[in-house]
Order: sequence, then structure tokens, then C-alpha cells
Amino acid sequence: MVLFQASWALAELTLGLMAQARLGAVGLVVLSAVFIGIRARHSRLAVGAVVLFVILMSQA
Repeated sequence: MVLFQASWALAELTLGLMAQARLGAVGLVVLSAVFIGIRARHSRLAVGAVVLFVILMSQA
């Protein structure tokens, strides 16, 4: 359980740094919406944010 939480935190940090490097503040907001949607179990928010994130990353 601790290993899973540590790896999840590391993945969040890595994705956050990648988004900040490429997309700036907008990428961090979209990435935060993804994680909030997943944790709150709001699939519409999570899926919408993932789609927007993929579109933004493809343009960067």
C-alpha cells in the first residue's frame, strides 16, 4: 500500500513537472483537474480533462 501511494505521488510529480515545462500554468490546471476528477470519482471531469490535456500536449 505504501509503495503504491509513493509511486502514485511520484507519477503526479513527474506529470506535473512535464506539464509545467511544456504548457505552463494551463497544463498544471488541466492536470490537477484530472487528478481531482479521479480522486472524487467524477468520470466526466476526469475524461474531459484528459482529452483536453492530450490535445494540448499534441499541440506543444
